[in-house]
Amino acid sequence: MSIPLKHFKKGSIKPTLPEDDVLRFYSMRFCPFSHRVALLLAAKQLPHHKVYIDLIEKPEWYTEYSPLGKVPALQLTHVAGQPALVESLIIAAYLDEQYPQRPLFSKDPLQKALDKILIERFAGVVSAVYPVLTCNPNAPPDALQNFEKALDVFEQELIKRGTRYFGGEQIGIVDYMIWPWFERFPSLKYNTEQGYELNAKRFQNLLKWRELLAQDEAVKATATDVQLHVKFQQSKLQGKPNYDIAFQQQ
Repeated sequence: MSIPLKHFKKGSIKPTLPEDDVLRFYSMRFCPFSHRVALLLAAKQLPHHKVYIDLIEKPEWYTEYSPLGKVPALQLTHVAGQPALVESLIIAAYLDEQYPQRPLFSKDPLQKALDKILIERFAGVVSAVYPVLTCNPNAPPDALQNFEKALDVFEQELIKRGTRYFGGEQIGIVDYMIWPWFERFPSLKYNTEQGYELNAKRFQNLLKWRELLAQDEAVKATATDVQLHVKFQQSKLQGKPNYDIAFQQQ
């Protein structure tokens, strides 16, 4: 049974999915929070059905799975009542416990807590760069300065840990939870007047980390080309976000 490769909109008929106990992943193709879940599903090689949601004109039936209409959502069809989980970090924690192959959270309670704190601190990076990343004409003039200041925390943390990844010598939960934005940062070169790029000296460890993580199979399996990110953000700037542009390029 094939699910149409499109973002379902208001007025659309809910797709008919097989009752096969396979996870159902509700996503938006360019959403970094959905990207987090996609990375875990790929890393753990978990079969799943993808259903894409238009976030401007959300289908009425989508609140059955996400009461606030947010993505990502993950429906657990193998569980009685077929409940759905929302919020990327909650979904990530569930997947890592339920499917222990290739564990991502640390088994050490303290390190696990510290990693969660670090992921929460990344919210400062996201909030600072978001207006620029999304081509908002009203972005604060100091947005990129604030972004770099927030990102300094992660450069220093990588130095402090002294390992290839935030997870140590193997990829861990922090790596996957912050990666989606690092995939998107290069679009700033094309969407800013100054052709912004991360400073190679200031962020030398993060840039090495980014190059290394880009070689991971789950990262490659879920990757979107930077030019597609650029085109999507430009469509948003024009007031007509083209969610399906990723499929039109295939």
